[in-house]
Amino acid sequence: MTNTNLELLKTLILVDILLIAASLIFFDIRVLYNTQIGFISAALVMIASMISYRRMVNTRVEHNIITVDDSKDVIDHLEDPYDLYSEEVVEAEEKDLVEVVKEERKKLKDGRSLYQTLKDTKAALSIYRLIAYAVLILGFLYLNRQGLLYIPAYIIALGIPPVIIVTLLLKEKETHSSEPSE
Repeated sequence: MTNTNLELLKTLILVDILLIAASLIFFDIRVLYNTQIGFISAALVMIASMISYRRMVNTRVEHNIITVDDSKDVIDHLEDPYDLYSEEVVEAEEKDLVEVVKEERKKLKDGRSLYQTLKDTKAALSIYRLIAYAVLILGFLYLNRQGLLYIPAYIIALGIPPVIIVTLLLKEKETHSSEPSE
């Protein structure tokens, strides 16, 4: 386990312990159930998403699959996303409007194959993410069915793990970018 992952796990556990303590001291058991189910399910979703995207990126790097066009500067891409002000003038041949419409309709009809769609959605259909979302949905349904659902506590608990993870990742990014390169 890398240092970042270990730090994330330690921070999530520490915040969860503090959340348990605050729920028990200041609120009733119903708030504790909501905060724990919300916090754990949100943390599972975030961790599963990170794992699935990391695996997808590592696979693409391993197979040298590059999906980013590095030919343009980032600022140029933001200011001129459709390359309208390019210095290279490419003159397109004049086509009849009817032909252009027919070609575009054919492209829409052909669409994407099931294999292409599944290949592009590997990270979204990861078993980790599916299980994490199932835990999230089943936890919500359990709380609702048992009459224990307290929306403010549940929503706050759902929002804590993403904030923690994003904060720690941004902090790590800043420390890596501020280190002098050799």
